[in-house]
Amino acid sequence: MAREWRNEATDMVEEQIVGRDVKDVRVLAALASVPRHLFVPPEHVSAAYVDRPLPIGSKQTISQPYMVAKMTELLSATPGMSILEIGTGSGYQSAVLAALGLRVWSVERIEHLALSARKRLGDMNIDVNVIYGDGRLGHAENAPYDRIIITAATSRVEPEWDRQLALGGILVAPLNVTTGNQRLLVRENLEHGFRNTWHDYCKFVPLLTGLD
Repeated sequence: MAREWRNEATDMVEEQIVGRDVKDVRVLAALASVPRHLFVPPEHVSAAYVDRPLPIGSKQTISQPYMVAKMTELLSATPGMSILEIGTGSGYQSAVLAALGLRVWSVERIEHLALSARKRLGDMNIDVNVIYGDGRLGHAENAPYDRIIITAATSRVEPEWDRQLALGGILVAPLNVTTGNQRLLVRENLEHGFRNTWHDYCKFVPLLTGLD
């Protein structure tokens, strides 16, 4: 089975992601190294290595592999950096970040998803700190972070995220830009202030407030 999924993961990367403007070989290798089928419900395992999002319950999804690769590449992260992820979901994006040698803190507002992701990642010996909490508040306890990634669509960059982003840090988020449309925002914390640049259009589930 291990050989089979590794072949599927490699094919996913080579056939569905390479050539779509994702060039960071470390990111591509990280996606090929993570068994995505372990992060989806049993009824969707057959589609685990197809380049599309899949439902994981509670109206949440595991992100499309291309979008995981693109957002991860936009972080421009190097091993040893600290990263805050908002929206753990199944833990797949967390696992990819950990595979890059990053120190990961991930916040999930839906309790059963936080608990299951924590157990799943632990069983796989993937070192990720999963926190049950309201992602809009970030996680001040371990701030500042070198990188922040938001894995649900937001209408604004929350003030807490800006406060918790280290000087020289980068935040990547799908931002609502017009009704029904979202676009990837890269926000850099520079000495003279924040600089925003825009990238792919995308489609994510909305980021909600509070706990569930």
